[in-house]
Amino acid sequence: MTEGDRLTVDGLVLRVRVSARRKRFALSVEPDAGLALHTPEGRPAADAEDFVRAHRSWLVRKAGVRERTRPLNPPKRLIDGEVFRYLGRTYRLAISPDAPAEGRVRLVAGRLVVSEEQAEDPERGRAALVDWYCRAGRAWTAGRLQPWAARMGVPEPELEVRDLGQRWGLYRPGEDGRRPGRMSLGWPLFQLPMHLVDYVSAHELAHVRVPGHRANFWRLLGQALPEYEERRVELDELGRRMWMGEIA
Repeated sequence: MTEGDRLTVDGLVLRVRVSARRKRFALSVEPDAGLALHTPEGRPAADAEDFVRAHRSWLVRKAGVRERTRPLNPPKRLIDGEVFRYLGRTYRLAISPDAPAEGRVRLVAGRLVVSEEQAEDPERGRAALVDWYCRAGRAWTAGRLQPWAARMGVPEPELEVRDLGQRWGLYRPGEDGRRPGRMSLGWPLFQLPMHLVDYVSAHELAHVRVPGHRANFWRLLGQALPEYEERRVELDELGRRMWMGEIA
């Protein structure tokens, strides 16, 4: 077997990953829910097949979990009428010949307005839309942090909205322990309903006092937001369906 081969065992198709440093077989379920066999160099296919068969039930169970939870983030097209979400509501894109080529996206009469030049250039169009989410999200969140911070008895951190990859939020403490920390929220978060944005904000504010996710963290969050478990489950389900910036 060589790197990149496909191994089929009793209906399961696995990508073969070969490593000279590896001493024994291993299995993994990849982010796209595909299956992978990790093998040392020089091992015969028959041995690999026996290993897969011995661990078939584990593979099937893990693949099922990954399939149910993997992201389903759809790409967007920069065309008139394309649907975008903001705080749980839907807004359609409007391509305007009158909008400045380098202008900012605006929300006008229930439509997100972009210029023709931005719509014709996927990179520019994406950047303009992300910039709008960052600006709108920060403005909306800025007035809502103080009540949550007061409930948990923590100082209000500096706030920014930016690209965090697959993360919804991030908190970093101040450098010297006396300056306010910084709370970052990922721009895709602001497609979700308000109560889920509040959940992520409260979650990150709890980190002002408690790093990590041990029992005292969840206890503090629960004091401010008793229904946090329900919101966490809802975030996991809705969040994997949100637009993460891909343009078709």
